[in-house]
Amino acid sequence: MSREQLPKTGGQATGDIASPKRTKELMQKYGFTLKKSLGQNFLIDQNVLGRIVSAAELDATKGALEIGPGIGALTQQLAKLASKVVAVEIDQRLLPMLEETLADYPHASVVHADVLKVDLQALFAEQFQGVDKVSVVANLPYYVTTPILMKLLEERLPLENIVVMIQKEVAERMAAKPGGKEYGSLSIAVQYYCEPELVAIVPQTVFIPQPNVDSAVIKLKVRQTPAVDVEDESFFFEVVQASFTQRRKTLYNNLSARYFTKENKPELERLLHEAGIEPSRRGETLSMGEYARLAKALSDYLSKADRQTARE
Repeated sequence: MSREQLPKTGGQATGDIASPKRTKELMQKYGFTLKKSLGQNFLIDQNVLGRIVSAAELDATKGALEIGPGIGALTQQLAKLASKVVAVEIDQRLLPMLEETLADYPHASVVHADVLKVDLQALFAEQFQGVDKVSVVANLPYYVTTPILMKLLEERLPLENIVVMIQKEVAERMAAKPGGKEYGSLSIAVQYYCEPELVAIVPQTVFIPQPNVDSAVIKLKVRQTPAVDVEDESFFFEVVQASFTQRRKTLYNNLSARYFTKENKPELERLLHEAGIEPSRRGETLSMGEYARLAKALSDYLSKADRQTARE
């Protein structure tokens, strides 16, 4: 689809629905009631939508995957720029509304499914053939933010950016640097795959209904290769998780409880020193590079110990 075929951007088109009045009218027309269990909070602010879409860097050669389109407020804005928009919606009751609000955008389609159960590789192959680059752009339900994002990242989808509205505290944890209280295993997991950037802090008032917490728009620029080189990703993330088992405890105490017996604890101290890490440090002070060295040292030691046990 050429740029000329796409709806023009700028201003609020007649069909734009991101306002309290239009949102309430649509909900009333279709007799729609919000389900708290699905974390449904509809955006009603054009400026916030503009910030989200702008961060995604879309154009007429690119595609967008939206998760949880609701009544289509963000979907409309994505369709004004992208050559192909696919929205995955779990709530069947929203499908008639989406059919109406997206009627002017034939290049926008809706897939009725639970994104956590969808074969995303197959969806990409089917829906985004011939599309140059694809970004995920979404106002995510807060209760499933982390599982959705980790699925997107772990499946190694051909993504350019992930731009999502999520709970402010979670966004701050994803973007946190070593040394702060927000920095933890989620920070490392996200930054292993992406370069995070906090785009905007969003007040509760731009939603219907208003959530109990502030939100944030975060942009995750997907790396071509992971931030650090590790031999065993699964073990790397296991070591990271173990290091944060009890945040107040030292790295030495958390790791010894997970991987060492009373007799061989001195080996852990030696390994930490060899990796250039003081045993008295806490997990939140280590950089990703230090975690990569630590995982390598532990993996080599444990593999050697296993081989020794097998010979005995």
